[in-house]
Amino acid sequence: MRRQFLPALLMLVVFTVITGIGYPLLVTGVGQLLLRDKANGSLIEQDGRIVGSAQIGQQFTQPRYFHPRPSDAVDGYDSLSSSGSNLGPTNEEFLQTVADRVEQYRSDNDLDPQTLVPVDAVTGSGSGLDPAISVANAMLQAPRVAAARDLSVELLERLIEQNTEGRSLGFLGEPAVNVLLLNLALDRL
Repeated sequence: MRRQFLPALLMLVVFTVITGIGYPLLVTGVGQLLLRDKANGSLIEQDGRIVGSAQIGQQFTQPRYFHPRPSDAVDGYDSLSSSGSNLGPTNEEFLQTVADRVEQYRSDNDLDPQTLVPVDAVTGSGSGLDPAISVANAMLQAPRVAAARDLSVELLERLIEQNTEGRSLGFLGEPAVNVLLLNLALDRL
C-alpha cells in the first residue's frame, strides 16, 4: 500500500501546484501583459473615481439619459445575480412582459402606437447585464433625451454615431451603442 500511496500523494501535490497555482498565475500574467484593461474589468474612470464597467450594463431611468436594455437579473444589473428570464418565446408571462415593455417604451419616448420597437428595447439579454443597445434603439430615444436636455436631435444622432461600436471581429453581431459610454459622453457636452 505504501508503494502506491507515496506516488499518488506526490502526483496530487505536483498537479495541485501546476493546475491550482501555476496555470492561474500564467493566465493572469498573460492577461495583464496583453489585455490589461479587459483583465481588470474594463473599468471606466471619471474625475479620478470609477463610475462603472464597459462590460456590465447599468440602470438609467431619468429621461435625460439613454436607457439600457431591460435586465432580467434578479436585482437588475447586479453582476452577482446575473441571469436571463429563461422564459420561452411562447410563454404567456414572457409575452405579457414584452407587451407591457413595448407600451412603456412607446410612452416614455412619445412614439406613435404603430412605431416598431427594437427587440433589444423590450427583452433582456441572456446574462441580464448587456451594456449595449442597438443603434435603432438609441435613435428612437434621441428625441426624448434631446428634449430633456434642451439639445438638438441632430447633435445626439452624431453622438450616437461617434459611440457606435462595430461588429465583433468585423462580422459577428450587429453594431451597438454602449449605454454607459454614450451617457458619459452626453454628460460631457
